[in-house]
This record gives sequence, C-alpha cells and structure tokens, in this order.
Amino acid sequence: MTRTDVPSHQDPHQGFAYTRAQFQQLVEDALGVARDLGASDAAVEVSEGAGLSVSVRMDQLENVERNRDKSVGVSVYVGQRRGNASTSDFSAAALRQTVQAAYDIARYTAEDDAAGLANAEDLALGAAAERDLDLFHPWSIDAEGAAALALRCEQAAMATDRRITNSEGAAVSAQQSHFWSGTSRGFRGGYASSRHSISVSAIAGKGNGMQRDGWYSSMRAAQDLADPERVGRYAAERALSHLKARKIKTCEVPVLFESPLAAGLLGAYVQATSGGALYRRTTFLNQSLGQQVLAAHLDIDEDPFILKAKGSAPFDDEGVITCPRRVLDAGVVQGYFLSSYSARKLGMRTTGHAGGSQNLCMTSRLTQAGDDLDAMLRKLDRGLFVVELLGQGVNYVTGDYSRGASGFWVENGRIAYPVHEITIAGNLREMFQGIVALGSDAYTMGSKTVGSILIDRMKVAGH
Repeated sequence: MTRTDVPSHQDPHQGFAYTRAQFQQLVEDALGVARDLGASDAAVEVSEGAGLSVSVRMDQLENVERNRDKSVGVSVYVGQRRGNASTSDFSAAALRQTVQAAYDIARYTAEDDAAGLANAEDLALGAAAERDLDLFHPWSIDAEGAAALALRCEQAAMATDRRITNSEGAAVSAQQSHFWSGTSRGFRGGYASSRHSISVSAIAGKGNGMQRDGWYSSMRAAQDLADPERVGRYAAERALSHLKARKIKTCEVPVLFESPLAAGLLGAYVQATSGGALYRRTTFLNQSLGQQVLAAHLDIDEDPFILKAKGSAPFDDEGVITCPRRVLDAGVVQGYFLSSYSARKLGMRTTGHAGGSQNLCMTSRLTQAGDDLDAMLRKLDRGLFVVELLGQGVNYVTGDYSRGASGFWVENGRIAYPVHEITIAGNLREMFQGIVALGSDAYTMGSKTVGSILIDRMKVAGH
C-alpha cells in the first residue's frame, strides 16, 4: 500500500492549530471564571479535530472534503443544579460568556440528587491520567494520494469479475483529534488520537437481479490498513456471492450470525446493561447483576489498555479511571456499564463508562482453534447464515428482536444458495441463552471483538 508511513510515536501537535499548552490554559481560564461566578463545581473540555475525506466513483473523483473543528464545552454546577454551554470561539470574551451562560442555566435548572462531578476518589490522577495507549498516528496524505488509493480499491473491485457491473464508490478518510479536560475536583487529562479508513461498495449483476455489498478497513495507524486491492476484491466477492438470491418459506431454524454482525449482539448486551437503561427501567436485563443471562459457556472481558485499539482510554468522559475487568463470567453478569450519574441513580459506584464500553471481547469456553467459519457452518447444519441486517427492530424494554436480513441458506453444513427479503425474529433474553457456539473467526468491529455466533433457534419470516 503506497502510504506515507509514520513512526509509532508522534509530536502530539502535528497537524493541529492549537497546542496542548494552549488547551490547558483555556481549561484553567474557564474553571477560574466559573469559580469567580460562585459555581460550586465545574468541568471544561477543549477539543480540536481535523481530517481529509476523498471519494471516487467509476474512475472519477467525486468529493474532496477537509474538515477542521474546535470546541469548548463547559458544565457548571450550582449545588445540584447543572448547566451546560459550548462555543467554537476560543477568545477570552467568548470563554467568559460561555461559562456565564452555563452558570445562568444552572441557576434556573431543577435540582437533581444524582447530579455532580465524578467523586475525587474515582478520578484518574497523575501517571494514570497520562497513560500512553499509542492512539495517535497522523497520516500526512494529501488529496491526490488519497484519491489514488481509493481508485486502486475501486479498480480492484471492478476487475474481480465481469459480473461486477457498477460501483457505489470508494473512499479514503484520514482523521485526527485531540482534547484536554479539567474539573474543579482536580482532574486534568487529555490526549490525541487518530482514525483512518478505506472503503468500497460494489454492485454485481444487472436489472432486478443486482446485488451490492461492500467492505472497509479502519485503523488508528495508516500502515495497519489492509491493502486497497484486497479491500476491493473482498467487497466484489461479497457482492457476487449474493447473485441469484432466493426467497424462502417462513420457518424456525438455527441462525448463524457472521462475526461482524455478531458484534451487534454484543452491543445489544451492553445497551441492556448500561446505566441509563437500568435506572429508567427500560431494559429486559434490569436487576441482572449476579444473574445468568447468557449461555453458561460464554465470557466477556473488557480491556481499555490495548495499544492502538478503538476503545482504549486511560479514563472515561468524566475523568474516571478505567481498568480491565471481567464483565460476564460463565454467562453471569459481573458488572454494569455506569457513569457517575447513573451509578448514583442506582445507589452504586461508577464503573468508568461515561462515554461507553472499552474494548470488549466475547469468548466461549467451548471454542476450539479450528472452529472457523466452515466449522461453524457444519455446526449450523441446516438453517440460515446471516451476513446483512436491515432496520433497527430491537425493543430493549421487552427484548423483542426483529430485523430485516439477507444471507445464505445452509444444508448439511454447506452453503446451498443466497437468500434475501427475509426477517429474523426472536427475543434477546432467549437468544442470549440460546447461543450454542462461538467461532474462532474473531473480528473486531469498532471496540467489540467476537467470532461468528450460532443461536439454536429463531423465527425466519419469508413468503
């Protein structure tokens, strides 16, 4: 892959308009204004992002977009009344006006017993806040270079097979950001991070028989991205595999979720055990701590300290220290995902998850090294292998799950033919307990890593 490679450790100011020192001063200035106004507590975050996005389609340049944004966000507390305000103007006058606005909002907001900054004993301080997780790898690529990579990706897709008749385009993105935050309770911390990607979507066939699919590669460091030709060919192969898709009759069969989609099931578990849903009682896993909610062979571990990973962070959005933990042990819930606010609402202690989960990995005590996709299809034997989901049909209050889907019908452990225009349905409580196997074909989607998931039985609505 023709890229401008960069060393592992970079100047944290590369490609930014503002330095960390400037951000630190803005935070101190804003906290000082809040203190002078009489605020009982305050939190300030200053951030800046910059990037380049280039897209092509059918050998033609479509878009070149450069983005640069900056923001100061202020939260002010007057007792247990909270006010928020933000600005993109970094001038001293704008900073004072923004803090004043947050203060005025707080004065006229109703009291909330759970409102307040994270407790001092939960904060990441000193070396803990400064932990380097190797998240910043700026990519000094220009628009011409990005377009060339995108074209290579699309051309590889188009050249894979003569049945690839069209393209929805290919894109390359190089993004980076940095921030600094501080609170009146002593927290100070921030870091720079980057995220780069290359993607393509290919169309196979003609007329009513056309099928599309795509693929992408996304990494912190450009040198870790997959080659554009590999991304293009795989996208084309996926599109080709859907040709001559059939409809199937309504049935109730085992369902195998491809590993990228299986990450969505892990995400559903996180949503159902997150503080907001728990204290509002809008989750089917309410009061599930210590209860077995997934099959007994499953574990979920969380590690916020994996170098270069998408979900890595030394502290959460409130400055609370993060730490590795076992979230689920033998199917039994070991801990929730709580911010300081949701923890107070539940009478518990924050778990350092203001902002979400961090590098989750689901594993099975039954999985063997050879349990690749072919082995999982053999375990499926006869049923549905799902590779695409449509819609957002999940009711977290009841656990009811219904999604449009496409994939492949499997007979005798082998793919028989592609299927489309179907709906799969079940209840997440039963689906979680009905996970009978987890593949060794682990895939990381964002901050979640999991192999293909086989569920013993779901309803498949066809015609």
